[in-house]
This record gives sequence, C-alpha cells and structure tokens, in this order.
Amino acid sequence: MTGATSTTEMEAGDMTASAAPRVLITTDYLAPGDEVDRYLVGHGLRTVHAPLVGRRDPEQLVELLRDADAALVANEPMTADVLARAPRLRVVVRTGVGYDSIDVAAAARHGIGVSNLPGVNANAVAEYTFGLLLAAARRIVHSAAGVAAGGWPREDGQELRGATLGLVGYGAAARAVVPLARAFGMTVLCTTGVPADQRTDPAVRFVGLPELLAASDYVSLHTALTERTRGLIGAVELRGMRPTAVLVNTARGAVVDERALAAAVRDGVIAGAALDVTVAEPLPADSPLRGVDGIIVCSHLAGQTAQARAAAGREGATELVAALAGHARHCVNAHLIGRSA
Repeated sequence: MTGATSTTEMEAGDMTASAAPRVLITTDYLAPGDEVDRYLVGHGLRTVHAPLVGRRDPEQLVELLRDADAALVANEPMTADVLARAPRLRVVVRTGVGYDSIDVAAAARHGIGVSNLPGVNANAVAEYTFGLLLAAARRIVHSAAGVAAGGWPREDGQELRGATLGLVGYGAAARAVVPLARAFGMTVLCTTGVPADQRTDPAVRFVGLPELLAASDYVSLHTALTERTRGLIGAVELRGMRPTAVLVNTARGAVVDERALAAAVRDGVIAGAALDVTVAEPLPADSPLRGVDGIIVCSHLAGQTAQARAAAGREGATELVAALAGHARHCVNAHLIGRSA
C-alpha cells in the first residue's frame, strides 16, 4: 500500500495498532507529526498520509481506503465505485467548503457521513477575489508578461470605484466580499437562492440573474456546484452581460461553459475573465481557455493561505473525531443516510 504511516502513531497509548481506527489523510499540506496528526493520534487514531498532488488513479485510492475507517481529504474524487469498495469507511471530511468531488448520495447508501467546513476559508477567498478583480481591471498580468517578454505595455486600465459588482451566490465567501467591495466604492448586486430572511445586508441589492448580468461591470461566482448550477453561465448568459464586463470565478469551474466563455471573450461579447477554477484541474493542454487574450487562469489558490490552511486542518481534524463519535457538526448527507440500502 502506498502512503506514509504517521511517525507518531506509537504515542496512542496502550491501544494496539489493530484496534485503533485508521484515518487516511490526502490533503497535501498536512504531514506526519504536524498539529493535525498529533491531534488525531492523541484521540486514539492511526494516521496514514498519502497526499494528493495532481491526479491519482482511482485504483490507488481504492487501495488506500481499503483499511480506512475515516478520511480527511482535499479535492480527492470519491466516486460511487470508490466508495463501494471502502468496506470500513464511516466518515469523510473535506478540508474545505465544496464537496462536489464526493458522491454524497453514494456515500449515504453505504452509511458514510460526509462533512465539509463551511466558511473556513471565506476571508482568503474574498481577498483573492479582489486580487483577480484588480488584476483584470488594471491588466496586471498582461503588463507583467509584456515586461518579461521585453516590452513595456502602457494600455489604460479601469478603476473599481463607481463600478457595479454582481455576486452569484451568497455564502460565506460572497458575504466576505461585500465589505471589501464597499471599501472600494463599488455598488453590490447579488442573486441567490438563500431565503429572504437571510438577505439582510443593506449594502447589497438582491436581484434576479438576468438583471444582475445586465447591470454588472464585474460578475463574481460564489455558488456551489450542483446539477442546477452546472453550466449556469453559458452562451446565453454571457450575451446578457455588458461588452465591457469581466467574469470572475473562484467557485467551481463547471459552473461556467468554458467553450462558450472562450468564444465570448475572443469575439468581444465580454471584455475578459479571471478564473481560479476550471472544469479539469490541472488545466489540460487542449483547454479552450488557453491562448485567449483577456482570460487569466490561476491554479485554484483562492482558499490557499497559511491561515486558512491551518484553520482547515484544525477544524477538519476536530470534525473527523466528532463524526467518528457520532457527533458530526457539518454532515452534508445526514438526511440521506439510512433511506436506502
């Protein structure tokens, strides 16, 4: 089996290795002997680290999960087939917010609880969103690339003050964007499915998606990926945006039709896009997003700060221990477990 067993597992007291529940850790910034590892071992668990970097063959994941009672994972794809072949698995905790890489319905059929960590990296994502907004508005990447190539680009940029920012989604990250936008002097619109009694921020005007797209200078995506939101921004929606508008995505790549986006920017339907997420990651060599002037693609870093990672590690470990004890706080499929065999 691949993976490194924690060097601290012998500190788990008198509990024998065979009796201690086994935890697979695939989040790449967690390591044997770190704070998270010590916490888990201190609660009588055995840890096995197999960090996910890039892509992993599903059969390797199946082998890693064969003896695992719980898993602490990043964006590891956990399909119905993988979960069906993990006979001991009871708990999966995602060290982040989105959990679309996990088949939560299949997990429920096998009695596996899936937890996420809502809001754990909201501030990091909000700050990064503004990094992308500024990069697009002031053509920062274009300028730096031009200088690196021996040029000295001097095109005008745009100021954010006085512009309208449209937020698609109103989760923790989107809510954290609002005070930043107001500090920059922007008007904020939002379209969301959250109940009306939760739309209480007087700094935000809540509107439907068509109105938001037509009125916004910048559209920033913060919605979860579901069957309803998959392909939410396609050719029709892009044509509903201003020709000077920029699309920002720090949510999930599949919320956007990438071919339609590439065509829209190339044809001047919208001015550009700044993306931290794509449908396939890392970005394939044949992606339609490559080589399109006006599209910036980054490597899924919005939630990756030292502070957010530390918080996610701590909260993920706490949630895992609680879930194994039957006291999960953030189980996203609890309502499905036990409904079907």
